[in-house]
Amino acid sequence: MNACRSLVAILVPGLLAALLSTPALAAEKKGTKFARFEVDGVVAYGIVEGDRVRQIDGDLFGRWKPTDKTHALADVKLLVPTVPTKVLACAGNYKSHLGDAAAHPYPEMFFKVPSCLIACCQPVVIPKDATNVHYEAELVIVIGRRAKNVPVDRALDHVLGVTCGNDISARDWQKNDVQWWRAKGSDTFGPCGPWIVSGVDYDDLLLELRQNGEVRQKERTSNMEHGVAAVVSWASRHVTLEPGDLIFTGTAGKTSAIEPGDVLEVELEGVGILKNPVQAAE
Repeated sequence: MNACRSLVAILVPGLLAALLSTPALAAEKKGTKFARFEVDGVVAYGIVEGDRVRQIDGDLFGRWKPTDKTHALADVKLLVPTVPTKVLACAGNYKSHLGDAAAHPYPEMFFKVPSCLIACCQPVVIPKDATNVHYEAELVIVIGRRAKNVPVDRALDHVLGVTCGNDISARDWQKNDVQWWRAKGSDTFGPCGPWIVSGVDYDDLLLELRQNGEVRQKERTSNMEHGVAAVVSWASRHVTLEPGDLIFTGTAGKTSAIEPGDVLEVELEGVGILKNPVQAAE
């Protein structure tokens, strides 16, 4: 039994089984699903085919080909979909989240640190001195090709696909600190996964968050103030985006606090469901 499966069995019994049996994941969807996983001590990428993953040979961000080797998803440990050099995130990219505040004329961005990322099934840990920690369901862009000063009409050429993300945010730190480094970048504050999906309409997907099975956020990505191409183009004007880099694209509607014992699910239409239990720091 792998570490992810063992962890889930301890924290949230049946969580992985529910993930693998969810109709949204089992149904055939337009687009290709890529998973990054570990099995028998080997880290690899593969193509998700129902309840199995077909290992690929080569570089997902370069040249690769499928192999004859497949694994049951239940037998592998899912990892964060990429190993990014940087993680960017948009602030206030949905009118429903901005409320009465004016929309930004361009994507307003900040950095999350790569060390905050965790995979599907891993726990979000609330720091001992953090209060009022919230969920934020988001579509996450996965960069596929290096991008620098890319125009909007060519930006999607540099996108490998998208995945689900949860921009965990300690609101009191976000409000009172000069920078958001710990409010948005503390360890485990960046759940991401379970896989990357390419070939879907990134700017028209239903995004939903459930807290203990109850829907808390639900909105289409078509309501983003700045779509995927605009976000990638804008970011590339200021920092060089490398293959595997991630961009969280902002959250919709209102958010609320999470508590130890909660189970958070971010579902992105055509992509999958990112599940993470919540626990307190020891």
